[in-house]
Amino acid sequence: MFRDLTRKNKQLSSEECVEILTNETRGVLSVNGDDGYPYGMPMNHFYDDKSGKIYFHCGRGGHRNDSLVKDSKVSFCVYDKGYCKEGEWALNVKSVIVFGTIKIINDIDVIKDITHKLSHKFTQDEDYINKEIKAFAPVTSLLELTPEHICGKLVNES
Repeated sequence: MFRDLTRKNKQLSSEECVEILTNETRGVLSVNGDDGYPYGMPMNHFYDDKSGKIYFHCGRGGHRNDSLVKDSKVSFCVYDKGYCKEGEWALNVKSVIVFGTIKIINDIDVIKDITHKLSHKFTQDEDYINKEIKAFAPVTSLLELTPEHICGKLVNES
């Protein structure tokens, strides 16, 4: 069902894909939007290494959530900051694309738990994190992406 990479020598290992999903702070989540147009938006994410699921927090309405109610299939693309080899100008970028389905979660306890973990990717300020969660968790939805296929590759931009 999912395509193999054309250039197999550029493919990342499963471990490298998990490392990128775990360590990078954001990617682009794409849904099947209005009138058949794809709708992609940058999103912060949390990769749960125990379940292999990816979580996003968001408001309870809007284009994204309306689209997910109609069709739960999505793709999520994350890429690292890249690096240049010594003496070369071209950037080498590792990217991961996840295909899967999303379930919208409105359970306040799960929202608090996951958003707390997600917040630690950005700050260790517990007072700030707890204040934000207290203020916004009641109006937050949590998107749970269950991967069906994960593929990563290294691209040299030369």
